[in-house]
Amino acid sequence: MPARIEDYIGTVTVADGAWGTELEKLGCPAGACREEWNLTHPELVQEVAESYVSAGARIILTNTFGANRFTLGRHHSADKVKELNRVGAAISKRAAGNKARVFGSMGPTGKIVLLGEASEGEIYEAYREQAEALAEGGADGLVIETMSELAEAVTAVKAAKRTGLLVVGCMIFDSGQDRLNTMMGVTPEWAAKALEDAGADMVGCNCGIGIANYVKVAELLRAATRKPLWVKANAGLPELEGGRVVYRTTPDDFVARVRELVQLGVNVIGGCCGTGPEHIRAIVADLT
Repeated sequence: MPARIEDYIGTVTVADGAWGTELEKLGCPAGACREEWNLTHPELVQEVAESYVSAGARIILTNTFGANRFTLGRHHSADKVKELNRVGAAISKRAAGNKARVFGSMGPTGKIVLLGEASEGEIYEAYREQAEALAEGGADGLVIETMSELAEAVTAVKAAKRTGLLVVGCMIFDSGQDRLNTMMGVTPEWAAKALEDAGADMVGCNCGIGIANYVKVAELLRAATRKPLWVKANAGLPELEGGRVVYRTTPDDFVARVRELVQLGVNVIGGCCGTGPEHIRAIVADLT
């Protein structure tokens, strides 16, 4: 059953953690087209999804973050947009069963509208194509995530809304003097209004520099909108250790700030880069 906005008003729902870092643990090379694994390694993609359901997540995403025509084009796979999104949604649906809802992940195209690298019309069509394929694959909702440019995020939300599914609009806030703005100087208040005006059913933030920063961002978002809020923070910033990337925020450190998000009225809480099932399990344990 498609997600309903009523299910996320006045409640706290735990979402999943990172997909990219979890797939890398299973052998997906850094820099590879992770979405291709929906076809070549579906059992491992499903393993990631199932690990989050087992940890207690009641919203899981799909392995489709870069499955738009622009990003796939850089991997010579632009002709697989529909297939990769449909299969990605279907994999997560199998893992979710009747325990979790599936939100189709839609990340940035890598094109900056304000620089003329692609027109809003071209961006719109790319997201429309992806959103429709995710809906056809069985997604219960859609999340526009890890957005740096507000114009792209707004366009993506409008395109995703055509499906009739619940749509979440999320930006990255990690820049400016207090690290509370987007890379292009957009404040949380500005983003919340623009995303809401575009039709987003939920607004929020993901990725970034860590959960402590997103407590402050969430406070600004909550002051600007009555829409449900979605927060999925990184486990801190990545660091190189012995030639590999590590994230320092432990599950205990991460969950220590979760109560602050709840007190601010955040409705969906999960993790982004560097978080895994152990972080989600800790959130679930803390909230129950």
